[in-house]
Amino acid sequence: MLQTLTCLALAVSVQRPAGWPAFTRAFDAYAAGDSVVGASVLVVTNGRVAAHHEYGAADRALGQRVDTATIYHWASITKTLTAIAILQLRDRGRLSLDDRVTKWIPELRQVHDSFGSVDDITIRMLLSHAAGFQGPTWPWTRGQPWEPFEPTRWEQLVAMMPYQEVLFAPGSRYSYSNPGFIYLARIIEQITGDPWETYVQKNILTPLGLTRSYFGVTPYHLAAARSNNYTVTKDSAGRVSVVANGRDFDPGVTIPNGGWNAPLGDLARYLAFLGNASPGYAVLGHGSLEEMWRARYLAVEPVAGELTPPDSMGLSFFILWRGGTRFVGHTGHQAGFRSFFYINPATGSGVVAAFNTTNDADNERSEAGFRAVRDSALALLAR
Repeated sequence: MLQTLTCLALAVSVQRPAGWPAFTRAFDAYAAGDSVVGASVLVVTNGRVAAHHEYGAADRALGQRVDTATIYHWASITKTLTAIAILQLRDRGRLSLDDRVTKWIPELRQVHDSFGSVDDITIRMLLSHAAGFQGPTWPWTRGQPWEPFEPTRWEQLVAMMPYQEVLFAPGSRYSYSNPGFIYLARIIEQITGDPWETYVQKNILTPLGLTRSYFGVTPYHLAAARSNNYTVTKDSAGRVSVVANGRDFDPGVTIPNGGWNAPLGDLARYLAFLGNASPGYAVLGHGSLEEMWRARYLAVEPVAGELTPPDSMGLSFFILWRGGTRFVGHTGHQAGFRSFFYINPATGSGVVAAFNTTNDADNERSEAGFRAVRDSALALLAR
């Protein structure tokens, strides 16, 4: 069982992974070079915190340092909660992954499908981003400051459906889709009668002891711990600035695909559950988790001559192979927040990292650095 994690400290109770000092130096070097204001990383081994490291500020203007209580926004990592909730309902006999989505959301019949019938799209396809739906939730954003950040009501999405189309033959390939996970959340609500947040709180967060997790806008009692988030920008004269975006924003109806907020202690418990070291069987059996981690579609184009299998998509989880070791997990990116988590299913060890800054001034270099830090973190789990 994962040891108790308080909001004040993350006690390290097992041996740190080999290479940890070198990794944290590289982590800090990436953060400094990318103008990251604040960041955190944590490793779980055998269900216990093996190491954690904090960098920089949660709020630069206030002089507030990142600490173990700092709350980050986890963006698309939220999708794994939605998928686990769907598998729960499958295991409890409430749905089939091969159910037609229109069984639960008949409004989707309004979407134009030149490849056949929307009725052919299944829950399983939504879970693997293979249903043919578009990537963004709000497709008409053009950058004006008066436009909403995200749709706030289900009715807004329904109103857009007649003006949208299925982009490729459902089930034929992978293409990342945020709306697909809003539709999965709607199915959960239709079946259970609970709002998505309520269902996930009762059936995932509470059983796993994730006591400082929440969705959407920060509740008052946690506001002091919430990290601000930042964007590195460059103007037409080439001047670089780090702009604070504000601590809170409302993800609206997109909460099920990107609205989770939590400190790393809660993510440590989540990793312990995924790694089969916590008493999470009432949440989801390990056989169902393994089903989610089975590669179903390529997530990237294969490289000629490359022997390592390309990154793949399972049921909401990405599958990565590095040096003959399989890792499963997800990344997150919204506003200024970036994050990743992965576990090594063979050992149950896991790593999670969060950054409160996005670098739009040099995006290509920033992306390369982010991937390098991620792969270095995976190497910690392979040892």
